[in-house]
Amino acid sequence: MRFLFVSGGSAGAVFPITPLAQAARNAGHEVIVGATENVMPLVAATSLPGAPITSRTMFDFMQRDRHGRQMSIPADPHERNLFNGRGMARLALGSMEGLVPLVESWRPDVIVGGSLSYAAPLLAHRYGLPWVRHALNMGEPVIIDLAAAAELAPEMEEMGLSALPAPDMDIELCPPSVRRPDAGPAQFMRYVPFNTQRALEPWMYTRGDLPRVLVSAGSRISADYEPEALSALVEKVAGLDVELLIAAPQEMADALGKLPDNVRAGWLPLDVVLRTCDLLVHRAGGNTMLHAIVCGVPQLVIPGMPKQVGMSARLADYGAAIMLTAGKDDAPDNVAKACRELLEDPAYAARTRELAAEIASLPTPHEVTQAIVDMVRGRTAA
Repeated sequence: MRFLFVSGGSAGAVFPITPLAQAARNAGHEVIVGATENVMPLVAATSLPGAPITSRTMFDFMQRDRHGRQMSIPADPHERNLFNGRGMARLALGSMEGLVPLVESWRPDVIVGGSLSYAAPLLAHRYGLPWVRHALNMGEPVIIDLAAAAELAPEMEEMGLSALPAPDMDIELCPPSVRRPDAGPAQFMRYVPFNTQRALEPWMYTRGDLPRVLVSAGSRISADYEPEALSALVEKVAGLDVELLIAAPQEMADALGKLPDNVRAGWLPLDVVLRTCDLLVHRAGGNTMLHAIVCGVPQLVIPGMPKQVGMSARLADYGAAIMLTAGKDDAPDNVAKACRELLEDPAYAARTRELAAEIASLPTPHEVTQAIVDMVRGRTAA
């Protein structure tokens, strides 16, 4: 069977779908991952075949409207969610340039799209193919889907659609206990951490004498995109008596300059390093959040985008994290206080381990691959 995975334009869109794509390929199926050209090196690092579907980046589509006019990121949280949905819809339209010829020449049997890859349902409808929606994190706000549908309204009308086609299967990665309350029926799948690797050093898989705290501002930060986010986080935890690990693209880590002896910075293999940590401090990236749960690590989350607030709040309400609001209650003193509470109160680690056990009980990517095969065959037989 041929699986076409439609991803987006960042590590956060590529990494969560990788375990299922690898499982499908390991089961003997043919797999191609379609994504923006700039993330093809990331796809190649997964050892999966990748096809570039547009030469433009995700940020190109986010920051410019259909007419090429520059757009600014809204400050209002509701408007920011609308902005995200419309931008991802424009990415879907731009991706058709590469996806249509790929589908017509390769003829996949099923399309698997990341939850914000709106090209997947449009392609599935156009070619009469089954499609699977694959969660990327613990659940995006519904308003993002509605904004995407509004942006795609002219194209959907031409296709005879009044709404985005519903998926034939909805794959959920979120542990049931912290799932969005309004989420519908789904095929649950065990979250399997994936990230690019580097040669391991002994300190990466062993603990030291001090509590170990890992700080991450996300994989997207660069000299051109929110460069201050990393240094701001680091400054807020620098006064703690801990061993501090800073996960960042190497060029951003280098920009931090000379670091104290108890601090290490650079691109880290999180699936290995997180298992040696006592606390994760980050900006609520969905992939990073699930990584930490699997590794049993409590979290201090400071959402960098409005769409991350809901999942962060659910994790905090469950007792596996503390959430602070960026620009409101994330002053250095509050961050340090929250870190100390998370490190000293064992209840946070215990609740995190409960969620980790819940994830471990869910179907594996191999089992979900077979469920997709059965769904496609059943649909064909009908």
